[in-house]
Amino acid sequence: MEAILLIDFGSTNTKVTAVDPEGKTLLGTAAAYTTVETDIGEGLAEAISLLQQETGPLRFTRRFACSSAAGGLGMIACGMVPALTAEAARLAALGAGAKILGLYSYELTEEDIAEIARIKPDIFLLTGGVDGGNKACILHNAKMLASLGVPGPFPVLIAGNRSASAACAGILAGWHTIRCPNVLPRLGTLNIEPVQAEIRGLFLERIIHARGLSRERELVSGILMPTPGAVKRGLELLSEGAQGEAGLGELAAVDLGGATTDVYSVASGMPQREAILKGIPEPHSKRTVEGDIGMRYSAAGVLEAAGTEKLAALSGLDPGDIPAMIARLRANPGALPGTPEESALDFALASAAVETAMERHAGTLEEVYTPTGRAFVQTGKDLTCVERLILTGGAAIRNREAKKIARHALFDKAAAASLKPSERAAIFIDTSYILAAMGLLAETWPDAALSIMKKEIKNHGTSE
Repeated sequence: MEAILLIDFGSTNTKVTAVDPEGKTLLGTAAAYTTVETDIGEGLAEAISLLQQETGPLRFTRRFACSSAAGGLGMIACGMVPALTAEAARLAALGAGAKILGLYSYELTEEDIAEIARIKPDIFLLTGGVDGGNKACILHNAKMLASLGVPGPFPVLIAGNRSASAACAGILAGWHTIRCPNVLPRLGTLNIEPVQAEIRGLFLERIIHARGLSRERELVSGILMPTPGAVKRGLELLSEGAQGEAGLGELAAVDLGGATTDVYSVASGMPQREAILKGIPEPHSKRTVEGDIGMRYSAAGVLEAAGTEKLAALSGLDPGDIPAMIARLRANPGALPGTPEESALDFALASAAVETAMERHAGTLEEVYTPTGRAFVQTGKDLTCVERLILTGGAAIRNREAKKIARHALFDKAAAASLKPSERAAIFIDTSYILAAMGLLAETWPDAALSIMKKEIKNHGTSE
């Protein structure tokens, strides 16, 4: 049988998905350990072998792939004002599927440059100033980067004040630079899509080769994007629809991993009550990543964020036992729960991680008092009218209590300042773990990807 193979080279596992795009059918999925330290093709071959044990022999006419192997795409961004151009740079990087390794504001110092050299990002995003505004800051920062020598140790995307763009490129002569439109051309106007397109191009040209994935070029039709970018594309399609078929409408999603927890929203996020908007406008399709929140490598971050007492209340475990149990998880990140106590801790960690990550992603509402009386100030997106929540990530979807875990991402009247999705939201669970694969498929067969997601990402009803 002919099929399309969709590959996700993950940091831990290589996941493969086979689909029949003409029949709009999911044929099967499988996963094997990502052998990035030796030959990444070994893990891919093992995953395909496991897949075909389920599906029978398949002839793959096309193969597409995404990757977060070896840590994914690491970026440093630099802007002028923390709440303006630096925040716009952060949103651009995260929305393109990158992991933020550093975020700097104002003029870079010698200490900053030493830290940047030590971090060695895959890409540096240089921003600062609205068009026609301040040029001194971004020019200073270009000069500081240039002090690292020629050729530059990483490519630089220049996406600040257009009046300084050419001068920055001149200062960085001998570096790999790409000039892009300003991410914040005017106050209140966000323009991050051109930068995101360039980030994706650099990922294909440089990062794939640096990660050793170029050895698989003969096995795939093209490695298209970072895995978070593929997930985001799948969610956008599921929300907005394709070729005359309606999507689900506004939605939010949580992707719970061992090291990080990614949160996505495809929604306007405009105020649902009379409120003053603070900060730059939020993108309709937004991704955030919590690098300190995860089920294994970052379990200690969940403990720090939630506290021992909360994890004890969620799990029913003795508070005194929890720190040692989490230390064992960090030392053995591949470990699966083997006892009722370990299963209880996994449920508590997942619930607290989902809650913390969504609180950080969603906007906040603050009550203030002005000379004219009481007012409300909204920062970020108001998601309280979003009535569809999608849960994905192996640690979450394999849990028997996945729906209960998802509830923790929803609005809580006891913490009404956090504008999380509606407490009446329908909970969808990506039980086959296909969101990234469908984001890849959407590049060529969006109608098939949408149809498969509607069938396979199950609606488990409301949280009530």
